Amino acid sequence: MEMEADSQEREALHHEAQNKKEKFFSVQGLWDLLWSPINWFKMLSSELHWSFVISVVIVYGISQGLSMGLSRISIQYYLKDEQKVQPSEAQVYLGIIQIPWMVKPLWGLFTDTLPILGYRRKPYFVFAGVIGVVSMLVLSLDKKLDLTMSLLSLMVGSAGVAIADVTIDACVTENSISHPSLAGDMQSLCGLTSSVGALVGFSLSGFFVHLLGPKGVFGLLSIPPGLVIFVGMMLRESHLHSFSHRRVREKFLDSGKAMWTTLKCSSVWRPCLYMYLSLALSLSVREGMFYWYTDAKGGPSFSKEVVGSIFSIGALGSLFGVLLYQNFLKSYPFRDVLFWTQLLYVSQMIGRLKWMPLLVLSSKLCPAGIEGTFFALLMSIDHVGILSSTWAGGLLLHILNITRTQFENLWMAILIRSILRILPIALLFLIPRTDPNSSILPSEMLRIKKGDDLESENLEMASLVNGI
Repeated sequence: MEMEADSQEREALHHEAQNKKEKFFSVQGLWDLLWSPINWFKMLSSELHWSFVISVVIVYGISQGLSMGLSRISIQYYLKDEQKVQPSEAQVYLGIIQIPWMVKPLWGLFTDTLPILGYRRKPYFVFAGVIGVVSMLVLSLDKKLDLTMSLLSLMVGSAGVAIADVTIDACVTENSISHPSLAGDMQSLCGLTSSVGALVGFSLSGFFVHLLGPKGVFGLLSIPPGLVIFVGMMLRESHLHSFSHRRVREKFLDSGKAMWTTLKCSSVWRPCLYMYLSLALSLSVREGMFYWYTDAKGGPSFSKEVVGSIFSIGALGSLFGVLLYQNFLKSYPFRDVLFWTQLLYVSQMIGRLKWMPLLVLSSKLCPAGIEGTFFALLMSIDHVGILSSTWAGGLLLHILNITRTQFENLWMAILIRSILRILPIALLFLIPRTDPNSSILPSEMLRIKKGDDLESENLEMASLVNGI
């Protein structure tokens, strides 16, 4: 009996130890899960420098994500309630505001070829922040702005965000070339911060528009470009010791030739064609829908807070899309991911899942020496596609006679849009079926600059133009 009691006691102690061990590993696993994002940020900061990571967070998360969340609803209510424009007109005006994004190669040429005070990136962040602050303050403080001046101010503010965007894109692309295995992580960082910022912005937008009005929100939007100025001051960047402004024209011409040479590569122009067509065919009818669900008679008459909540749900889906791509899909071939996202394109999350591989692919199509310029060119192609989608959607709203008070044909516009979104599946043969972690361009187009001076930069540019 005594031996049996000892055996039972040992068995009980064994079970107790096993339970403690399982509990420890359970707590440890939960702890590791909670700390994994922090460890990821630490890894990126260690590999790429902390100032770069903070710059991405400010430019993508605050200047773009948060500002987009706050400004989108503010601009929509501003055009609808204060300028009294029709839905089709609002879509045209929104496209005009985005024109600075279509000339991103111009901003990229400046950042790549025209250093200011010995720096290629830092001064452009400062300039972008200054014009952003001024434009938002003008919109906020001038109570008698007509439609033309309002659109001009919004365009200047959009230009500030675009210049900051193309400058940080150049930094991301440079790091993608020097750290190709981290290209997906960097795009995930950009998408993650942008989605979180948009989620916060959309969540607060309805409340702020209701409390302060659209012009009051424009005043708040002067803060993010102020942080962009801070990025220009703290970003780590090598100083160019020698520079001749007389060589700027030559560098502009060399950059143009290098861009044309790169675009002629079938591995480049084919994905570019797909990116444009896939976006252009996804017609936007969002202003028709916005006017409908805020209308007191023909629609559900959602309040500003509810509208902000609707957009915040979309931003949350976008955030989930980034996390899903980062954790499960970033190693899958581009074509496979794009097939399923295009087929299932019915939500913000799927839209972000489609966007992420295109961003990674774009970063891998940029030759060394003109990283900012060429990535800006690729992004401008995307924005031309978005503009085509916006203006074509505005034309569709006009043809179907969808106005501020008439929404009988809105269902037809939504149906046409949904059908057209499936068509890009037939164009997937334009996308390379390659490993996302491998290089796509020939090795001679991926040489990394060794020196800081302009002379070595020009030699590399000439080599790229003449030797490919």
